[in-house]
Amino acid sequence: MNESSPILNISIFGVFVLITLFVVIRASRNTKTAADYLAAGRAFTGPQNGIAIAGDYLSAASFLGIAGAIALNGYDGFLYSIGFLVAWLVALLLVAELLRNTGKYTMGDVLSFRMRQRPVRAAAATSTMAVSFFYLLAQMAGAGGLVALLLGITGTGGQALVIAVVGALMIAYVLIGGMKGTTWVQIIKAVLLIAGAGIMTVWVLGKYGFNLSALLGAAVDNAPKAGEKLLGPGLQYGKTGTSKLDFLSLALALVLGTAGLPHILMRFYTVPTAKEARRSVVWAIWLIGIFYLFTLVLGYGAGALVGPDAINAAPGKANSAAPLLALELGGPILLGLIAAVAFATILAVVAGLTITASASFAHDIYANIIKKGNGGEDKTDEVKVARITAIVIGIVSIGGGIVANGQNVAFLVALAFAVAASANLPTILYSLFWKRFNTSGALWSIYGGLIVTITLIILSPAVSGTPTSMFKNADFDLFPLSNPGIVSIPVAFLLGYVGTILSKDKADPAKQAEMEVRSLTGAGAEKAIAH
Repeated sequence: MNESSPILNISIFGVFVLITLFVVIRASRNTKTAADYLAAGRAFTGPQNGIAIAGDYLSAASFLGIAGAIALNGYDGFLYSIGFLVAWLVALLLVAELLRNTGKYTMGDVLSFRMRQRPVRAAAATSTMAVSFFYLLAQMAGAGGLVALLLGITGTGGQALVIAVVGALMIAYVLIGGMKGTTWVQIIKAVLLIAGAGIMTVWVLGKYGFNLSALLGAAVDNAPKAGEKLLGPGLQYGKTGTSKLDFLSLALALVLGTAGLPHILMRFYTVPTAKEARRSVVWAIWLIGIFYLFTLVLGYGAGALVGPDAINAAPGKANSAAPLLALELGGPILLGLIAAVAFATILAVVAGLTITASASFAHDIYANIIKKGNGGEDKTDEVKVARITAIVIGIVSIGGGIVANGQNVAFLVALAFAVAASANLPTILYSLFWKRFNTSGALWSIYGGLIVTITLIILSPAVSGTPTSMFKNADFDLFPLSNPGIVSIPVAFLLGYVGTILSKDKADPAKQAEMEVRSLTGAGAEKAIAH
């Protein structure tokens, strides 16, 4: 096998960072108001936004985590791809257009439309921060493993330094470019990622005469421990009744989580109309679907050409499968290019997450709770607070990424999906479709879903009690499932219902009617997006 060249890899990284920073600085020249900084001036077309959504969504989990999961667990790993893709149908049919019609900058705008503003905005901002933090953990862990592999860093101290550098770059992108700069970085990164994965897919298939069956056979031959089990369900999740239930829980979280991810929901506000929001989702589904078909070939290709033993022995373990496959196919140059694309993937996604969390704090908590909506026309204070929040979030996520380093990135992202599906989705759906839903129901659903999910995650084998846990030497895994979705999602829906029924707080019929008409037709939505 060819050896990785750290100097070459750093050079390719450096070129990419310089190009994207140039793009971000150019984009920042027109960033004057809060609408420019938080929603990119609503200037992107549907196809542009669709590519950016794909860039936002195809994270380190999609590229590094899923390829590794397929290489090691075969069919069970590919189920991440299926879950992540099917989830977009929920977002397209139930959420995208309706949210674009009723919101302005953040999820809090939609949830508080017919509720008491201050408590609901505070709850929406809290859940946005929580989901963003879990997602940031995954990206930072991916960055640590990836760059450690490329630069030959084996010690945890070196990987921690790498995570800190990624955090610093992410903060720079967000501070300088806002949503407009971040969106352009995501568009560039999506094109590079899909093109890079496509080239590797053709290359791998070419080695086996473009015969998928021959590739699968080679993967089975190169994994004597797993053997034929690689090609069927059950290698990872079928050993016990608990692991089968865990798989069902994971599937629920993946399919329902996307429609509650704040950084994806916020992308619907960067287009001028609801029609463009719908177009952008259709574009995103096509691009994401094609990419996930590539991951099937890349995962089995890594299994066939690199082998599970070599993948497990690498610094990033499962997350190293795709870079090691690139090294096997095209030597140090292809590895450097593919790793730079993966690095770009991480930078773009963490920048998107950071701007979403900071926008939610600035718009929902600062502008609408502390300032009570009296921030002036251009809302420069709001932008200033968003920038300060971005710095704080960056520092916190660096610390979290260092703790989570070494975990499978796809698995960490699945935890973020569980939080989004439990804390956000029930409230969004109730707000849009249930006339009686009120403020108490919203607060019960968001805080209840958040508390239940995070408590179950802390008490799960993901955090302690097994050799693959975050805290290997501790043991407080009282909840048997690694992903809590199967419990936390129904509980959050139930809490929203019970909170509404038990409350004497009456929903405002006029506001509810206005929201229904606006969400379904777009009539009146132009008032909501006036700068």
